[in-house]
Amino acid sequence: MSEEKAKIGTLFPILNSNNSGCGGREDSAQATPGKLTGIARLAAMGEEAGEGHEIEFRTLPVRSLLNNSVSRRGLWFAKSINPYRGCEFACRYCYARYTHEFLELRDPADFERKIFIKENSRWLLEQEIAKLHPGEEVALGTATDPYQPIERRARATRGILEVFAKRRGLRLGIVTKSTLIERDIDLLTEIACRHELVIHLTITTADAKLARILEPRAPRPDLRFQTVRRLREARLRAGVLCSPLLPGITDNLSAMEGVARRAKEADASFFAAQPLFLKPCSKATFLDFVKEHFPQLLPSYERRYARDAFTSEAYQQRMRELVRVVTQKHGLGRRLTDALLTRDTGPASSTTQAPVQGELFTTEEEAQKRSVEGQRPQPQRMNNVIRGRFSA
Repeated sequence: MSEEKAKIGTLFPILNSNNSGCGGREDSAQATPGKLTGIARLAAMGEEAGEGHEIEFRTLPVRSLLNNSVSRRGLWFAKSINPYRGCEFACRYCYARYTHEFLELRDPADFERKIFIKENSRWLLEQEIAKLHPGEEVALGTATDPYQPIERRARATRGILEVFAKRRGLRLGIVTKSTLIERDIDLLTEIACRHELVIHLTITTADAKLARILEPRAPRPDLRFQTVRRLREARLRAGVLCSPLLPGITDNLSAMEGVARRAKEADASFFAAQPLFLKPCSKATFLDFVKEHFPQLLPSYERRYARDAFTSEAYQQRMRELVRVVTQKHGLGRRLTDALLTRDTGPASSTTQAPVQGELFTTEEEAQKRSVEGQRPQPQRMNNVIRGRFSA
């Protein structure tokens, strides 16, 4: 059942959701769970799962774990898995805040304060993994971080990896900001021998002070670089996503080089960066951040993102050129598309690869060749593809 089919109502009768969110609609405080449908109804059936500092946790009895995803420009298709709904890291720019709308939680802050743990995720994947074709790609952590703090206790991501460790022949991509991924190096090493695995550590800035106000509850940048190093020492393919590039803040050569230099020191397999994608659901939260910490930039942001969540093609081209210069200077592998998965990961930065990992695009020419091949017509394997965004 598609999670995007939820209709309007409130999540719990004790919650008064009379605040407008991304959808620009206000919920009725009189709505009851009996009026809910889809994922919102499932969420209302969940149970309390503990509390943290200003955070509530609840179970989410979903009926499926695998979702269908497509990149904005249609460059790749994949399945995605997000063990959690909502994310504790509270990144000011997070584009996934809209996913709480389907739960009828329309205050953007609810995304980081009301976290849902998908029930029986390991069991669900065991039932669904047979549907995957050899060579099919699966992205873990496209909308919420699979290694956010609750994972220490819930271990939903660990259970998912245990399922993959028993199978072969898939392409698995993991995206995280968390150092907790080091806990699972044993499983990741086993998975890398059975599948093509690429791990992405998002490190938006090397500036610890900026990171603290931009990504309040995420690990410090230096700790994330250390995690990249430890993953590489385990002979895993792991690279750095210096995303999003924030206009006027982190989109300059000095800031990007600060991340690239540390990525090289950590022996990162690749380096990539994409401009800020500012969805309506995250726009108010991010602009409040700009107003508070970079007030002089507020007018330019309001103009730049007045009509579109994406930056202009001219700006994107400038950023691609800057990434090219930085990766070339520091000898880093670079991504050739917007894929967050296993394709186009660029050349490895060292030869310390596990056997399967070493087969991934050892030269940029090979990556370009595979990219061209990937543009040939392929059998359509997915229905109800959601264009322009990841499924949660």
